[in-house]
Amino acid sequence: MENTNITIKGMTCNHCKTAVESALTELEGVSGVEVDVKQGKAEVSYDSSKVTVSDMNEAVEEQGYDVK
Repeated sequence: MENTNITIKGMTCNHCKTAVESALTELEGVSGVEVDVKQGKAEVSYDSSKVTVSDMNEAVEEQGYDVK
């Protein structure tokens, strides 16, 4: 298992947090997600043989947020 932090711009509320968490947890290989709206980041635990950081970034961007 690996961990990564994704910096996300545009999150403002609990709805944003839920949208990002759902998008990430739906990806095969993601085992855990902790989203901090105030800090604008998501900490993700994942299996790098099943999912890439690029896949995760794309999933967040598809929800309408910018990944930095």
